[in-house]
Amino acid sequence: MTALAPPPAASETTRTAPGAGWLLRLHRPALYIWIGVVAVLALGLVWLWGPLTDSSVAAWRQYREACDDFRSTCHYDQDSIVRYKSVYMYTTGALTALPFVVAAWAGAALFGRELEHGTAQLAWTQGLSPVRWLATKLIVPTVLVTAGTGLLVALHRLMWSAGDGRIDTAKSWYDNLTLHTNGPTTVAFALTGLAGGALGGVLLRRTLPALTLALTCVAATRFLADQLMPHLWPAVTRVTSLADGYRGSGLGVDSGLVTATGAHIADPGCGATSVSPGCATVYADLDATGFYTSYHPESHYWPLQLTTTALVLAVAAALAVAAFVLLRRSTATPTRVGTKAAV
Repeated sequence: MTALAPPPAASETTRTAPGAGWLLRLHRPALYIWIGVVAVLALGLVWLWGPLTDSSVAAWRQYREACDDFRSTCHYDQDSIVRYKSVYMYTTGALTALPFVVAAWAGAALFGRELEHGTAQLAWTQGLSPVRWLATKLIVPTVLVTAGTGLLVALHRLMWSAGDGRIDTAKSWYDNLTLHTNGPTTVAFALTGLAGGALGGVLLRRTLPALTLALTCVAATRFLADQLMPHLWPAVTRVTSLADGYRGSGLGVDSGLVTATGAHIADPGCGATSVSPGCATVYADLDATGFYTSYHPESHYWPLQLTTTALVLAVAAALAVAAFVLLRRSTATPTRVGTKAAV
């Protein structure tokens, strides 16, 4: 990587280094779009939290009263149930996609384009050091992204809680999308996208490659978070008889058969002996005495959320630190070799 010319010393310029206001003016359209997106999603979540939840609860009550006895005809407000499910799906999907949107903007517009077109280098000649430029471009969006995404996550949690146990088709707490949109991991994913965009811009100095790297950082971090989350907190293990089959509801970790020696082995998939009596011979050959299920009950929600959020934030911090290190190296003043004085 070719080293960039160092910015002039403070004594070489009389300009005052721009502050956060410069960044907000430069990216004013993106700020307005962000405020609009947060406002629209917040209104949708409030609508779900109040009127849509109430109407859906009432519709399910009508259904249980009118249709649970297998009547040939029954009347209930099906539209309210469908409307709740549709708006829930759209708002939850949009909130899930928000970290990827942040990553794309950070990689493309906030860092990649400015370094590719020389806007950043121009700012470095006007009293704004490269490190301060990067710090400002990270701190200000971090505050805005954290505030906006945090608000939406809080509203989603309130909305989901209002329907939990009252709406028959409400998503469980461990549903993959709901699991994250109900907690701070979504905020951490968004900050990872922001830091990934910074690293992509500083490292690649081109718009599309920086955007791609930022999106990859979010996708990879989310995938790893899903894989690691069940193992970041001790799970509950429940053992049941061969007749009862599996028991336990929550975020699954592992399951299988328990042998007479207490060992855990793979389940051949035969089923409970109360349902399939022929399975008793299969289990006898395996010396199996019961089923085991390792899972996280709902009481583990916040420990899982907080440990995973801490891990994701550590990834975001590592990406940001890497961006600062690369920027300092690429803009460092080259060492000048002294010349001997003429005799």
